[in-house]
Amino acid sequence: MTKLQVRAFLYNLGCFAILFIAFRYLVEQYTNLSGFWIPMTAFVAGTLLSPKFQAAKTKDGEKLFMSWLFVKGIKEIG
Repeated sequence: MTKLQVRAFLYNLGCFAILFIAFRYLVEQYTNLSGFWIPMTAFVAGTLLSPKFQAAKTKDGEKLFMSWLFVKGIKEIG
């Protein structure tokens, strides 16, 4: 794995973890779900709403790109 692929993986993991923890708290506090359904609902919400990062090789070298539901198109990160 290259340096940018590792960075993309860590960004994906970090964004998902933050959203998963936030949604787990919100689901637990504000819904009547219990047991297995609390983390399952948080997992689905975190997966759907977290941004996706990917390292790709271009003619200018390797670059990091981001795609997100709330941002139109694909953005170059670095």
